[in-house]
Amino acid sequence: MGVLAKRRTGAPDRAAQRIVWQCASLLLDYPDETQRSRLDDVRTMLAVLGEEGSGLDELAAHLADAPLTDLQTAYVETFDQRRRCNLFLTYFAHGDTRKRGTALLRFKQTYLAAGVEPDDRELPDHLCMVLEFAATVDADAGLRLLTDHRASLEMLRISLRDAESPWAAAVEAVCATLPPLRGEEHDAVLRLIAEGPPAEEVGLAPYGGPAFDALLAERRGPIDLPMPEVLPR
Repeated sequence: MGVLAKRRTGAPDRAAQRIVWQCASLLLDYPDETQRSRLDDVRTMLAVLGEEGSGLDELAAHLADAPLTDLQTAYVETFDQRRRCNLFLTYFAHGDTRKRGTALLRFKQTYLAAGVEPDDRELPDHLCMVLEFAATVDADAGLRLLTDHRASLEMLRISLRDAESPWAAAVEAVCATLPPLRGEEHDAVLRLIAEGPPAEEVGLAPYGGPAFDALLAERRGPIDLPMPEVLPR
């Protein structure tokens, strides 16, 4: 097996997908007391999945047991200081270039079309936000956003795995809910591995006004995600 792990081809049912997406969105959020207070509920939801949720359950147990300050330090070092471990999906394809502004606008338009006003404190391509949207608002539209950025997710998965990050389990679980990589996506991942995201820094002006400044990509605190009821299978 090469650097790109083979993915299982059987598509999980939609309820199971939504459970994985919601749990992953919570587990990939910034570790704090709010997240920790939700971990028991996360593990209850994951119990519905059985063996399929084991990786996420292990991550939840780690987040519950490890010292919070250690988790916060590791989170910042992983997601804020490593370009290849970026939680913003459009960053892998566009970096901080003008093309990224157009890609970001599509995320916002998708949310608005579903009747949701995205929180302007975070860019709309943040993986936690996309997963929350897919899990709790519009599964079909959310799935399209995830599959259209399949190469980015695979690059993130590989980078976290190579860094031996405990958060790799969350992205692994998300990727397992998606179709296998297509040929062009496979090639895109290999290019990202070789070259990394584009480095041209020209701002995100086409995306909107000051509320969507590139500086918002910097961490401004945890994203407030609701906890849904356990979805039936």
